[in-house]
Amino acid sequence: MKGRVLIVAGSDSGGGAGIQADIKAVTALGGYAATAVTALTAQDTQGVRAVHPVPLDFLRLQIRMSLEDIGADCIKTGMLADAATIDTVCDALAGCGIPLVADPVMVAKGGAPLLAPEAVETLKRRLMPLATILTPNLPEAEVLSGMRIPDFETMTHAAELLMTLGVPAVLLKGGHFEGPVLRDVLATEEGIEIFESPRIETRHTHGTGCTLASAIATGLAQGMALRDAVARGRAYVAAAIRAAPGFGRGHGPLDHGVTVDPARVAALG
Repeated sequence: MKGRVLIVAGSDSGGGAGIQADIKAVTALGGYAATAVTALTAQDTQGVRAVHPVPLDFLRLQIRMSLEDIGADCIKTGMLADAATIDTVCDALAGCGIPLVADPVMVAKGGAPLLAPEAVETLKRRLMPLATILTPNLPEAEVLSGMRIPDFETMTHAAELLMTLGVPAVLLKGGHFEGPVLRDVLATEEGIEIFESPRIETRHTHGTGCTLASAIATGLAQGMALRDAVARGRAYVAAAIRAAPGFGRGHGPLDHGVTVDPARVAALG
């Protein structure tokens, strides 16, 4: 086990996204996952039924106790829900000097809002300057950049525009576009790199954003270069989608344990 990742995000009672997906992804890639839960959700593969925020003092205590004892080599943020939560998290992390992967979770796969509209400016002003990399999907990037992204040609400009808001790297995910090829744009201070992979036609994609961000965080925690952490994270998510178990009547979960060999584990006994 190598690489400690502190995950600051919401819980998914269905187990496919949020903290649950984060823990599975970090573990599957050989890292150690600690958590600070920002909110509880009641949800399944068909949607979010209810959200219950965690008291801010308790959230702050979770972060402090994790960092002061076990520590972290990378931090990953997911669902932060509102401006007060963002402020609390940023205050708790300010000056820690630990790489941060910020996944700007705004809307659940089923369409339920997970970030208050009035919190967007707080996210841009406070969280993005702390981040090592931002991992928005296309709708999130449109909100954060204030521009429409109607096609792949516009993605590069949008990613570069997001960097002007204080974050040194952006992985803009193109999964919302149609077509046989999925393209993501990685923008850094060194330039632009395009990642391409065949689109996997399936409805079982719940938690892909959470999973990818946590996979990247694990790579950074393990000392990988950013580009390599992104490449491995994308490969892991693709493998987990292909191996998806088919659970649920809506957007089903991935197989986060695709890297685990049960036969090998059994042999150890």
